[in-house]
Amino acid sequence: MQQNGSSGSNGSDGCGGARERQALSFSPLLPAATTRVRRFIQERRTLPLPRVMVVFSAAGDTEKPGDAMSSSDSVAEDDFRKPASPAPSFALSKPLRSSLNTPEQEFPEVISLNVGGTNFTTRLSTLRRYEDTMLSAMFSGRHYIPRDAEGRYFIDRDGTYFSDILNFLREGELPHRDRVRAVHREAQYYAIGPLLDSLEDTQPLTGEKVRQAFLDLMPYYRDNLERIVEIAKLRAMQKKARFAKLKICVYKEEMPITPYERPLFNSLRFERSDSEAKLFEHHCEVDVSFGPWEAVADVYDLLHCIVSDLAERGITAEQQCIGVCDKHLINHYYCKRPIYEFKITWW
Repeated sequence: MQQNGSSGSNGSDGCGGARERQALSFSPLLPAATTRVRRFIQERRTLPLPRVMVVFSAAGDTEKPGDAMSSSDSVAEDDFRKPASPAPSFALSKPLRSSLNTPEQEFPEVISLNVGGTNFTTRLSTLRRYEDTMLSAMFSGRHYIPRDAEGRYFIDRDGTYFSDILNFLREGELPHRDRVRAVHREAQYYAIGPLLDSLEDTQPLTGEKVRQAFLDLMPYYRDNLERIVEIAKLRAMQKKARFAKLKICVYKEEMPITPYERPLFNSLRFERSDSEAKLFEHHCEVDVSFGPWEAVADVYDLLHCIVSDLAERGITAEQQCIGVCDKHLINHYYCKRPIYEFKITWW
């Protein structure tokens, strides 16, 4: 009995000792956890919050759950690869745009202008007569216009023909014929469409349209004109001369006959085969050749165009016929294209 009692006490002591050892084994962790919690509280640290991503999709778009997860994963990877950019804030962008917009400039009813050093005075409504013009845009209040020392609005443009521009804006008046070309250039600069339309229906611009339609039959016309100028300049410089002479062939039809022999044929051109046509192909011994063309305008009309276009460039040119090309072609046919001598005077 005593032995059972001793064994019972020993058993009770054994259980109690196990509990004490278990408590002692966990007791060192409690102070450590408490210390970490206190440290976070003292340093005001918070645990990192999980990132939440919201994906918006269109009303009609449907995705499978697997696709949504894969897309979210790829977006998340992109977020880690690229630095985050701030989202646009509409509340901040609106005041920013309004602050960038400068208030529209106000103009008096009477406007004083300085156009290239020439002074003009007109009404504001005159400058705004047509909306789609440069002057209307300048004085709309949306653009800055510099002023001269006396307060006049300055336009950096030659003012020689600006009075013609104002006269058209005031009452639709057109310039004199000798000023039409120059005013047309000014109307192009100021983008005044109604004035351009009115000028193009008057002489000499209407005649220029007809003349250009004739010159369009010879796409090489401008190139030949440049060649005339270059050859004449080179010869004058080589000979140290005041003028230079060139031989120019001007022919209308590709036929080895003179205009006086044309009634012998029923058509403007011979009916030849390709092999026969090659027999008549040749180059006259001249500096420049013009032709052939099919139009009512004749050789003398083209000669007038050449002389007038050279005069537009300040080059004085005189021409006279010095004969025909007498090159033998085949059988009893000769070239007989007219050749003209051009005299280009430089000073």
